[in-house]
Amino acid sequence: MLCEMDAITLTRQLVDIESITGNEAAVGNYLYGELCRLGYHTRKIRVEANRFNLYATAGPQDLSAHARKQASNADFPNIVFSTHMDTVPPFIASSEDATRVYGRGSCDAKGIIATQIAAAERLRQERIHVGLLFVVGEERDSLGAKAANEFAGNQHSASRRYLVNGEPTENRIALASKGTLRVEVTARGKMAHSAYPELGESAIDKLLAALTRLRAMPLSSDPEIGACTLNIGLIEGGRAPNVVPDYAHADLSYRLIGPSDDLRRRIVATAGDQVEVTFPLELRFLRLRAVEGLPTMIAAYTTDIPFLTNWGEALLVGPGSIHVAHTEGEYIEKRQLADAIDLYCTIARKLGG
Repeated sequence: MLCEMDAITLTRQLVDIESITGNEAAVGNYLYGELCRLGYHTRKIRVEANRFNLYATAGPQDLSAHARKQASNADFPNIVFSTHMDTVPPFIASSEDATRVYGRGSCDAKGIIATQIAAAERLRQERIHVGLLFVVGEERDSLGAKAANEFAGNQHSASRRYLVNGEPTENRIALASKGTLRVEVTARGKMAHSAYPELGESAIDKLLAALTRLRAMPLSSDPEIGACTLNIGLIEGGRAPNVVPDYAHADLSYRLIGPSDDLRRRIVATAGDQVEVTFPLELRFLRLRAVEGLPTMIAAYTTDIPFLTNWGEALLVGPGSIHVAHTEGEYIEKRQLADAIDLYCTIARKLGG
């Protein structure tokens, strides 16, 4: 059985396999081999080119009579643990000290993979059957989750199932997850020599004016969930310092605490008619299932959960702090890894695995 120290070792092994989004094949193949070695029925779910998700279940001989009764078949148990294999750049190799494991993906989400496998192994000894779903692409476009959802929809009918999704929540159950609204603001103008700006029309000036208004626009807040927030993540435009710019563009991200209809209308009106506003992506705000007796939190970030609806009612919980994810010093506490194994087992028991 994968023990606490094995989970630490597996975390480091996974961190040391570079898997920046789009390049997950090596870590997927490594996990495939490990899961097969542990005796799981493991399959690769193709996403695109050489990218694939992993889905693992115990063999029929491992299923208790209760598990057989709860699941429509051995391939789709009542509870599935899930997280993602990809990371943000850049690659950072693993290291450790007495209390922490460091490196890219240590908390987001390779340490979570290790604890979910360890928990599945412990539950297996208790004849409680859970599935394991590890996907690609979470950090960019959730392409792996979309493929996994299609796979599940094609394989089994809807019934009472649970998806325990892993993201860094410091081992607290997320009561809600903020949504994301991506906004693109584009301005167009007319080029001219910068010595004669009156002959041109600056797209950058138009964009800056629109962004200034959007930054000043009041956003809603909720006493439990927190505030809707804005991040201007990317600005580009212009040709050269001595050319009046004919093009400027900005990518914005709003963190949603409810439906977006009113916010969309206000963004368009506030940005004004000197710019074009489009909404390329929305991940909706979610309220999530709690588990009685376990500590809770609110996740200000989005996850793959909106794209995994065919896997059942979702819970969100995992070791590690989101505040160190995506940073140069990303780490996970070894104590939290051990606690997460216990926590995932407790959740599976409470959900009636």
